[in-house]
Amino acid sequence: MLEIVQQIKGKQVAERKFPFLLKEGILFPPQLNLEQSSSEKTALYKSEILKGKTFIDLTSGFGIDAYYLSQNFDHITLVEQNTELLKIVENNWNILNRQAKFINLKLEDFLDENKEHFDVIYLDPARRDEQKNKVFLLEDLSPDILEIQEKLCSISDQVVIKLSPLIDLKYLISVLPGISRIDIIALKNDVKEVVVFLSNKNTDGIICNCVNLESGEETFTFIFGEEETAESEYSEPEKYIYIPNHSILKAGVFNLISQKFGLKKLHPNSHLYTSAEKNEDFPGRVFEMEIIDSKSIKKKEQFNVISKNYPLKPEEIKKKYGLKDGGEHYLIFTQSKKGKIILKSV
Repeated sequence: MLEIVQQIKGKQVAERKFPFLLKEGILFPPQLNLEQSSSEKTALYKSEILKGKTFIDLTSGFGIDAYYLSQNFDHITLVEQNTELLKIVENNWNILNRQAKFINLKLEDFLDENKEHFDVIYLDPARRDEQKNKVFLLEDLSPDILEIQEKLCSISDQVVIKLSPLIDLKYLISVLPGISRIDIIALKNDVKEVVVFLSNKNTDGIICNCVNLESGEETFTFIFGEEETAESEYSEPEKYIYIPNHSILKAGVFNLISQKFGLKKLHPNSHLYTSAEKNEDFPGRVFEMEIIDSKSIKKKEQFNVISKNYPLKPEEIKKKYGLKDGGEHYLIFTQSKKGKIILKSV
């Protein structure tokens, strides 16, 4: 009965995360393994970046990333210490007609025994401790990235590591040498992954790609360090208001985004931008808005409420003004340099 329940839950997760597995004979692992797996959309994005002859996934898990990332490689190796999980992956790959070498070992043991060189190494470290609590620092992950990074770079031209969306980017750069690129991947404006690329080659700077999948496929690229020299102009709200997508907010390039797109900020801490003419290329949401007085807000009106750098949260604002949630119109509660303001979509 437990096995049947596991398969039913697996199919439910697959419907939203990886529908390509909804085939007869496919087996699903326990819930935790499903939760830790990448979605089909983020795995597909990463697969379009990597190519070569030899690919190895050192933390195969349920194999979603490996299935997509390995499509541009001739020889594929999957390492997984969980015997039952690896059997499930091998079964599924046979059904999907995908070939790979399956190795049932701990990552550390494999690295001690390995004599091969790989074009690309991929790993997704476990982000939970022995008590199942979430961890974020590289030294707390399993495996400890800081401990094995030198070994990884000695057997591959490129090491790709998937990390928590909550990891601090400045911390990451400070402790992990050899970073050539960082991709912040959002799906429908929800940041899902921070992916780090390590390289043995010297680079002029660390490239960062802020990606927002299934929301216009927005991408904003910059070099780390550009934010430190970028400057913003400030203004009271003009005709258009801009909200960057969450991958850009995660990157913290608040002045750079203003400078690159010729926009003015409302306030140093609001992270809202404005212009008199519409910028169609902005990676985020754009609203045509006007300033209103709070007295003009009527009870039971329907709005999508956004709060940025404002004392009250959206739920508190809706309760205070007796507003219904949803609809086509927006209210933004925020601050400009002159003080609190309320903006209404036109």
